[in-house]
Amino acid sequence: MAKKGNRVQVILECTEHKQSGMPGTSRYITTKNRKNTTERLELKKFNPILKKMTVHKEIK
Repeated sequence: MAKKGNRVQVILECTEHKQSGMPGTSRYITTKNRKNTTERLELKKFNPILKKMTVHKEIK
């Protein structure tokens, strides 16, 4: 059965990596409460390819 509720899975993708043109991507999967957070998430996460903390934004 499917879960009921307001929590949905979202994918976060690195913005700096996308702009740099380097191959590969840095993505994280997390959940958010769509009732309380209607806008897209934006979190600082570690990018293992660039080896530093970068801003990751929600895609889709």
